[in-house]
Amino acid sequence: MIDVLFFAELQESLGKDRLSLEAANVASVKELKTRLQSEYQLEAIDRAMIAVNEEYATEDAKLIDGDVVAFIPPVSGG
Repeated sequence: MIDVLFFAELQESLGKDRLSLEAANVASVKELKTRLQSEYQLEAIDRAMIAVNEEYATEDAKLIDGDVVAFIPPVSGG
């Protein structure tokens, strides 16, 4: 399984802060993003930073069983 964590607007759009997906169905972060956009209409995911196992990663990062992927949208404040 791959655990996927969502923060800020992505968490609000999804209505929960995490999902667990079968690792066999996604080989890279890019594939994961495509699947999440398709199944959950998370368009804002394109603007999010990506972390795999608590380290920043790019879309071409490979995923394996047990990985934790976080999508962190940009934040603003004042």
